[in-house]
Amino acid sequence: MDIRIENLLFCWAHSGFELSVPLLHLESGVSAAIVGPSGSGKTTFLKLLTGIEQVDKGDVQLGETWLAKLNGNQRRALRQRSIGYVFQDFKLIEYLNVEENILTPWRLSETSGHSRANMKARVSSLMDRLGLVSLKHRYPGKLSQGERQRTAIARALLLKPGLVIADEPTGNLDPDNKILVRDLLLSEITQQGATLIVVTHDRSLIEGFDRVIDFADFQSKTPVKAKTI
Repeated sequence: MDIRIENLLFCWAHSGFELSVPLLHLESGVSAAIVGPSGSGKTTFLKLLTGIEQVDKGDVQLGETWLAKLNGNQRRALRQRSIGYVFQDFKLIEYLNVEENILTPWRLSETSGHSRANMKARVSSLMDRLGLVSLKHRYPGKLSQGERQRTAIARALLLKPGLVIADEPTGNLDPDNKILVRDLLLSEITQQGATLIVVTHDRSLIEGFDRVIDFADFQSKTPVKAKTI
């Protein structure tokens, strides 16, 4: 999914700080790592990019769609149809087991076009690759933080979305699993031709990404120029 951001401005009213991105373009199939200090607006940027939060000025284009032209229901439908999101706090459904949590995007999407048999096979493949097979019937309350994280990642990848967004996807994993998850995400987007955006504090994980975007220069009391490295 091609992504274009023009003259984006978002203000934190309580602090006076602004997130200002004059222009940013990510071509379809690109993998981008977003780095920067806490409080620089990385997580907020992901919410603006997916229409969870709305910009104060400017616009975000996902594929052929400008978010400013969509109402809340249309933005929600776009997320369900085209975006896989790994939240920092996982957002697993506590009364569903691992397998059922991973299947959630398919159940919510009315236009996925996939049969239950195909989805079950896709879930089995993802669980195998993420080390979740033995946990398929376990509920979130019985999972470790790392197991919850891997379940959330599998759920985001289920429908092979055009855009995959991950907010600190390796934050609760040991070093070996951090590399496994990074490589899985990069492999998936390569196979799918999808765009991948990952927020991380761990600069040791940025190897292999096409672009690294440093958010240290995006937050200011005076809007600043966007900078990519």
